[in-house]
Amino acid sequence: LKSEDCPQRARFKFCWALRASLSPRASRPRVAGAASFAPPMAAEDAKRQKLENAPNPDGPPTIRGLDLPLFDGKGLKIAIISARWNTVVCESLTSGAMDAMKACGVTDITVEHVAGSYEIPFAAQVLLETKRFDGIVCIGCLIKGETMHFEYISEAVTQGIMNLNLKYNTPVIYGILGCLNEEQAKARAGIEGAGHNSGKDWGYTVVESCLLKKKYLRA
Repeated sequence: LKSEDCPQRARFKFCWALRASLSPRASRPRVAGAASFAPPMAAEDAKRQKLENAPNPDGPPTIRGLDLPLFDGKGLKIAIISARWNTVVCESLTSGAMDAMKACGVTDITVEHVAGSYEIPFAAQVLLETKRFDGIVCIGCLIKGETMHFEYISEAVTQGIMNLNLKYNTPVIYGILGCLNEEQAKARAGIEGAGHNSGKDWGYTVVESCLLKKKYLRA
């Protein structure tokens, strides 16, 4: 028997054709590139939901950065603790932080140095115990080498600085660069005109954080 003479096959073909004719897709013409077509309303909603962040104060165009209002830091006493390890990078970051604080009117700035980033949390704690400072900026630079030393130091310093914030109710700003190579460190310290000096961000941040504490908390 031919396939056309089989009642079951004929019934199947009829049902399939009927189903296809009743499908909503059957009434819509196929358009080239229809898979990528989006209704105008959906495209407008997607455009409306896209928010752009403000750029860094003096950085290249980017979606990253701080939207900074004008801070009045007059009367604040702020300390910077900088590592001597990777001196070129840390000195540039320290200068950037000081420039930002001075731009906010901060005149009482103390700078102390320690051997490396691992020693920074202890030094910050010593200064916090004096109760002389409204905030502290911790500056260091870690560059990954061939061993696990980078990971151990990064974790220890990060936890140490975070704990100081909570223990003393005082802003202790995390200014520790964690880079994979020297080029990344230079770019984030603004050395030789490469990239943006992150120290400026930390300088503005410590002023803003100190003002927040003065607004809501009393010593």
